[in-house]
Amino acid sequence: MPRGDKSSYTSKQKRRAEHIEEGYEKRGVSRGEAARRAWATVNKETGGGKKSGSGRGKKENRSASRKGGKKGGSASASRSKSSRSASARKAASTRRRSSGSRKSTSRGRSGGRKSSR
Repeated sequence: MPRGDKSSYTSKQKRRAEHIEEGYEKRGVSRGEAARRAWATVNKETGGGKKSGSGRGKKENRSASRKGGKKGGSASASRSKSSRSASARKAASTRRRSSGSRKSTSRGRSGGRKSSR
């Protein structure tokens, strides 16, 4: 089977990839890149092409789709790359600052009490 052959995928997987691809195109991603990302998402969630046969099914993990939906839609797509990068840098520095203050106040596992041994 040549690379990129979709014959081993179920119709449900193909529909899902098509739907994901449309979502990426709506956000402004090129057609080829949208298709690549869509199939990567389907592969991650379903474990690749589902072959027929008894007992070969696996549970699906939809965390990739959930992350994509939460990450952003038209609002983040309409912003420039430099604008998104600036926001990310600002958030990272804020996290760095706040994590430093949290570490200094921690007491450890015992909650600051001495053991009774």
